[in-house]
Amino acid sequence: MANYEAVIPKLGESVIEATITKWLKNEGDMIQEDDSIVEIATDKVDSEIPSLVSGRLVKKLFAEGDLVPVGAVFAIIDTAGAAGAATAAIPAPEEQPADTCKAEPTIPALSANPELISQSETHTHQEPESASGTRFYSPLVRSIALQENISFGELDSISGTGKDDRLTKQDLLSYLKDRQQGVKPVENFEQAVAAAAPVVAPQTVQQIIPGEDRIVEMDRIRQLIAGHMVKSVQTSAHVTSFQEVDMTRVVQWREKNKEAFLKRENEKLTFTPVFIEAIAKAVRDFPLVNVSVDGTKVIIHKNVNIGMAVSLPNFNLIVPVIRNAHEKSLLGIVKSVNDLARRARISKLVPDEITGGTVSLTNLGSFGTLMGTPIINQPQTAIVAVGAIKKRAVVIETPDGDTIAIRPIMMMSVTYDHRVIDGALGGQFLNSLVQHLETFDNNQPI
Repeated sequence: MANYEAVIPKLGESVIEATITKWLKNEGDMIQEDDSIVEIATDKVDSEIPSLVSGRLVKKLFAEGDLVPVGAVFAIIDTAGAAGAATAAIPAPEEQPADTCKAEPTIPALSANPELISQSETHTHQEPESASGTRFYSPLVRSIALQENISFGELDSISGTGKDDRLTKQDLLSYLKDRQQGVKPVENFEQAVAAAAPVVAPQTVQQIIPGEDRIVEMDRIRQLIAGHMVKSVQTSAHVTSFQEVDMTRVVQWREKNKEAFLKRENEKLTFTPVFIEAIAKAVRDFPLVNVSVDGTKVIIHKNVNIGMAVSLPNFNLIVPVIRNAHEKSLLGIVKSVNDLARRARISKLVPDEITGGTVSLTNLGSFGTLMGTPIINQPQTAIVAVGAIKKRAVVIETPDGDTIAIRPIMMMSVTYDHRVIDGALGGQFLNSLVQHLETFDNNQPI
């Protein structure tokens, strides 16, 4: 039997692990090359892993809900099965010695308890020791502890409810809640209970929830977004500048071309590609906005990769990236925007399409919002927000004097990291954006 070890592939920058969300093949199933074996989820994107060989799936090394490192073997495939070895089936259960069956390690099914962190133990997957050397902590627990500045010594003092007293995510979140409310952590639970037996233990203050209210758990993506946003405001010194934009020329161009474009390409022509083109041009005017920070070093990026915030049907958010936007034509940007937005909403993006952004755009106007102060998408240092386009009476300056006219006006803001972008640079960048939009060539073809 020729066995092939299927591994978790590289899933993009900074992604070191993935959660198995669903097995698409069962043990014993025949697999063709390029057939999807399993669905996985990371903090970046959900995707499927295809098989690189044909054969029979003989062993799953992880269960649904398990957290698997990138590069780890997650399944064994018998490639001899693809050459007509269908008769070489696995022996029936009654023919197997009883002690052999008992010796086979089992993998806990975490789908029944999503709060329990992966605890699978197989001959190919060894659990790492924590930095304290006294207790195992899952990557998720370590990540939360890092965000909350909890040392390994403090983690060791928290009682766990998982298998072998391991600390689960819920244990850590409950501990953090108690700490915020001033409840002192218990260093030795058994001794504390024995010593306090005659005394009634103090009760943690609970929030009173009326019967009409519902309690729901944040889904995985919302938890990741929440952590990312909090980390951003704790990392960067956020400053936001605003300016009005006369969108007359852009609106005229879109009205003139949208119907023909829809008939020709079967795609909508939106304002978003125009905004992205303007950002790319403004970044070329002021390249020091296209930077990121690494400690005390400023990394000036050569390419302009613009992240585009996309709202998902479940009200979560994802930010696919239009790479090398400064090298694309307006039609190329339109194609990229429509393709990425469509696949984002049906969860068909690949990890590399949501990493590597250098500046971001969020279109608040899609929902009627006039203006906003978005949070910087780390490790970037600037994010542009555009509001709804509204007709307003404004003063127009002409050689013959001032006049009042009805114009489509939009509020635009730039939120930037004041550690590396001062008000002068942020203001000039915003002014460049406005100039590119107000002088837009409304006669250009698309």
